[in-house]
Amino acid sequence: MPQPSTDAALPVTHIRTLALVGPAAAGKTTLAEALLHQAGVIGAPGSVERGNTVSDHDPLEIKGRHSLQSSAMHLSHDGCRIHLIDTPGALDFIGQSLPALEAVETAAIVINAAAGIEPMARRMMDYATGQELDRLVIVNKIDAEGADLPGLLADIQAAFGKECLPLNLPDAGASQVVDCFYNRTGHSDFGAVAEAHQALVEQVVEVDGDFVDRYLNEGDIDAGELHAPLQQALREGHLIPVCFVSARSGAGVPELLDIISKLLANPTEGNPPDFFRGEGEAAELMHAEPDAAAHVLAQVFKISIDPYVGKLGFVRVHQGTIRPGTQLYVGDGRKPFKVGHLYFQQGKEHAEVQAAGPGDICAIGKIDELHYDAVLHDAAEDSHIHLKALPFPVPVHGIAISPKRRGDEQRMWEIMNKLVAEDPCLALEHVPATNETIVRGLGELHLRVLLERLREVHKFEVDTRPPRIAYRETITQNAAAQYRHKKQSGGAGQFGEVHLRIEPLPRGAGFEFLDQVKGGTIPGQFMPAVEKGVREALAEGVIAGYPVQDVRVIVHDGKHHPVDSKEIAFVTAGKKAFQVAIREAGPVVLEPIARVQITAPESAMGAITGDLSSRRGMVSGTDSGKLGTLTVNGQAPMAELTDYQNRLNAMTAGQGSYSLALSHYEIVPPNVQQQLTSQHKVKDEE
Repeated sequence: MPQPSTDAALPVTHIRTLALVGPAAAGKTTLAEALLHQAGVIGAPGSVERGNTVSDHDPLEIKGRHSLQSSAMHLSHDGCRIHLIDTPGALDFIGQSLPALEAVETAAIVINAAAGIEPMARRMMDYATGQELDRLVIVNKIDAEGADLPGLLADIQAAFGKECLPLNLPDAGASQVVDCFYNRTGHSDFGAVAEAHQALVEQVVEVDGDFVDRYLNEGDIDAGELHAPLQQALREGHLIPVCFVSARSGAGVPELLDIISKLLANPTEGNPPDFFRGEGEAAELMHAEPDAAAHVLAQVFKISIDPYVGKLGFVRVHQGTIRPGTQLYVGDGRKPFKVGHLYFQQGKEHAEVQAAGPGDICAIGKIDELHYDAVLHDAAEDSHIHLKALPFPVPVHGIAISPKRRGDEQRMWEIMNKLVAEDPCLALEHVPATNETIVRGLGELHLRVLLERLREVHKFEVDTRPPRIAYRETITQNAAAQYRHKKQSGGAGQFGEVHLRIEPLPRGAGFEFLDQVKGGTIPGQFMPAVEKGVREALAEGVIAGYPVQDVRVIVHDGKHHPVDSKEIAFVTAGKKAFQVAIREAGPVVLEPIARVQITAPESAMGAITGDLSSRRGMVSGTDSGKLGTLTVNGQAPMAELTDYQNRLNAMTAGQGSYSLALSHYEIVPPNVQQQLTSQHKVKDEE
């Protein structure tokens, strides 16, 4: 069986890179199998249902029958080496899909002919456009029952532009396809090929005045002469080719391989990624040169950490050549590492290679310093080069986790940090305000898969619960109190008396402690003990068990005993006096209010603003976005947004996204305060 070329000497013009992106169930993984089989890499195509595909090799992917992470493969066709990346289709795993776009010249948006244009297809087309990638639309499952292919092509053009033109068309009842680029005559299920051919040629020649003149004079131009204007049209988005396939039956698969090798961009033809040298506003835009002899410039677009294999960094080489033994720096790191083994990945299998040049996608193993988005280079002067950051959704859907076994906190953090390193859309944090470890992702499915991986792959069990809302307590008026702590039990006694006043401070001011004692009624050496007691009460809360803030404490008098006064006595007296004063100062519970920014289709805005109002929120304004979207800016209590991702998905058919940031604290409504204080009272009694 022929194997894909790993020849290091292959010219850069013979390299193609392609990412299969788009919605779940569009058949991306099945299409990758069909391409590998057609190229002779595998003897028979595997299936998602049987769990034996090259790209879906993770046990959780096999179990769930859908992709959870991107997977790199390679094959050879017509003298070209084709690097192929299969990506997940669920929005929750976009942290795997988006980075794949940084590694390729062409984004192939795969559309399910039976389902039509789904939200993830629109989203990935937007991202690919923003990255200035060449784009290709692949309509899969063309033989699906009830598929309206002419209607779908019209929908594609309405959604993505009239520049979406078919390179081939279904024929013989979608059992095969017929080329429209090189063919000037013939028939298809859509009618005569000539019309589609003419539309393609006219679209391509528009980018070059000389070809326009020739076309007007000659009436047609041999497609074989149009390579340069075709590449310009692809780079500029003036042409977005559409091709039709059935990965299951194989219809259109050989033709798709021909399209990839003959018509898609090599690394010298696509738009180069935007690198920046320097930081901030002073950063200078620069582009890598796809020259194998130049110094190395490469980017880590994926990290995989396997309990048995260790850390693998998936790397796109943009400039220069990486070989085993090459000394590389990671970003601005001053200590280089030596490349050990170098691989071309075939799903989970490693094909060891002796070199990777411009355009190649390779893997480097067992280098702890590698991390997502790291720029690798072999020249000290390149230490401040970085790529433009991808517009990842902000992970805001959170759960609190704790190890089932006490004492396993450190191990939990070690494993969780490894899992978070694999996905830019996961975040792990410790929240001091609630003393909780929170992991945040893009939705319920995202976190459920994370916990399943933690349990099944790393054999680690955790307890989960919704994160506690970081409520606070404060006061609304002045009050005063005093407390005498006196304890006598046969031996040395304890005595301390504290008189204090409390006053509210402006919201966000924190805490002030003032010593206004005169005449030595409380000796100076005991004042830190008084403050310690007050701070203990601050941390524990008084009416609902939440930290107290925005209060000034003034200690103005007290009493001491020359023998029995001790620090512990004044700690207790200070704490008790403060607690008594709080209860007389109109105590209230404060809740965190979030700034919320929601981006969604314009058609969903009524439902979104109504829902926000029902959650005690308010809208402060809206901004127009692209392709019929609007962004709503507003505020809402954090407590009302704990399940917001699920509600937003329901209101927008999965097309909405949002971000949260703490704005300020406000007094909770009376009914909420009553509920919180009564819960605290019951807890104290228990």
